[in-house]
Amino acid sequence: MPIRGRIEVNQLHCKGCELCVMACPQDVMALDMEHLTPKGYHPAQLVAEGCTGCAICAIVCPDAAITVYRETPQKTRATA
Repeated sequence: MPIRGRIEVNQLHCKGCELCVMACPQDVMALDMEHLTPKGYHPAQLVAEGCTGCAICAIVCPDAAITVYRETPQKTRATA
């Protein structure tokens, strides 16, 4: 089972700098050109499945606007 992740972008802090988009190794992020933040920027968002929760986007974000959640794989019980 592949590791899955998801992100939440705080739209009060995101300024649409695209550093996270460029840093994403899975290439699943882009700016949301349909919406503006309260400050008038296009926020980052996930645009495709495939996020692994690596958190590189959160590390490079200069405004700490991204929170990353990683799904923990469930261990299967061994049957005797």
